[in-house]
Amino acid sequence: MGELTIGIIGVGALFLTILSGVNVMIALGTVGMVGLYALSGFGAASSTLSSIFFSITHSFHFSVVPMFLLMGFFAMRAGIGKDLFEAATRWLGRLPGGLAIATTGGAAAFGAASGSSVGTATLFTKLALPQMLERGYSKSLASASIAISGTLAVMIPPSALMVVYGILTDSSIGQLLLAGAIPGLIFTTLIGLATLLTVLAKPHLAPRSDVVYSWRDKIFSLRLVGPLVVVIVAIIGGLYMGVFTPTEAGAIGALVTFAMALIRHRGLRGVQLTAVLLDTVQTTAMIFGIIVCALVFSRFLAFSGLSQYLSDFLINADVNRWVIVAIIAALYVLLGMLMDAPALLAITLPVTHPIMMDLGFDPIWFGVFVVLLAELGAVTPPVGINCFVVKGAAGKLIELEDVFRGLLPYIAATLVMLLILCVFPEIALYLPETMRR
Repeated sequence: MGELTIGIIGVGALFLTILSGVNVMIALGTVGMVGLYALSGFGAASSTLSSIFFSITHSFHFSVVPMFLLMGFFAMRAGIGKDLFEAATRWLGRLPGGLAIATTGGAAAFGAASGSSVGTATLFTKLALPQMLERGYSKSLASASIAISGTLAVMIPPSALMVVYGILTDSSIGQLLLAGAIPGLIFTTLIGLATLLTVLAKPHLAPRSDVVYSWRDKIFSLRLVGPLVVVIVAIIGGLYMGVFTPTEAGAIGALVTFAMALIRHRGLRGVQLTAVLLDTVQTTAMIFGIIVCALVFSRFLAFSGLSQYLSDFLINADVNRWVIVAIIAALYVLLGMLMDAPALLAITLPVTHPIMMDLGFDPIWFGVFVVLLAELGAVTPPVGINCFVVKGAAGKLIELEDVFRGLLPYIAATLVMLLILCVFPEIALYLPETMRR
């Protein structure tokens, strides 16, 4: 049996095991190890696993993952999400669809602290959905705006998903973290604009608020979010100016959010430090496990020659390279309906990254592009993960169909963002290219 045939069988086996309900990490590791054994024997396979495991767990650069996760868990304990929503409501609540737009702004800011799409969607479902429904908002508009706003957490820095991409593709983590800043802000604006246009076209979906806040109230509300905004700006600015590394940025963010949680709860008891640390360790172990197994599977594909074969086939095909980009984008959206973002990147990047590099695309730009596609997959019916998260957190307030029914304007906004990113790649590359190293 030829090496290429073994590679094809391995890919088929991977998807069969995942569809049968096997954990993605176990599927990647098992198929990768069996494939390496079939190609080069047990000694080479075990050596590959040990070398990859050592390089991941003993590298200082990869400590950025637990630091960002710790920052996110402390931010949740500090009640920052509620503060952000209250402040955004005072500034944006009078707009058509103002509560939904405020949710988008609050989720974007909170996502910069938490980095968790699922966590952000869960929190803002509990915070914003009851208020929107109480004020007469359509269930579909309210729930869909929360589902799409939750995805902003994996685009706006500091993003743990960008770090995962950097590890899997051996790209600069500092550049990747900065690359999502401008696209993240533009995408936040597009989501808010989609809400505004939808409500202007169908005013019955979101009655205008009659609550008027004075300028004093608006400015006073900033006291709730000021410390976090300063921290986020300092982290991004510090990375851009080369003052500190991504790991140091994560550590500073974790320290500040820990202090904010202490102040909020007036001591350690309310922070639940043991639970926060345990959640951080468990999530870090899960992400590192996926990364290790994905790199094993990636090494198997490289040894089999399948990645290079697919790359050569597509490059030599008589089609425009943007046709190939469209095919890859469709693949990510389809798979994004079925699995979470880290697993999606782990499975696809061993194949798609070499192809995109051979086509001449920038690896940093591709990282932003892939993360945006993962966001789209997270809300796309019939199995958008964020939609199920919103439904689960909302309980009996809404039905799953309500979330899906309101998504069309936001899917359109995401497609517009993808188009902008393709036409103007500089929006993702400007900060990384001009940062001090």
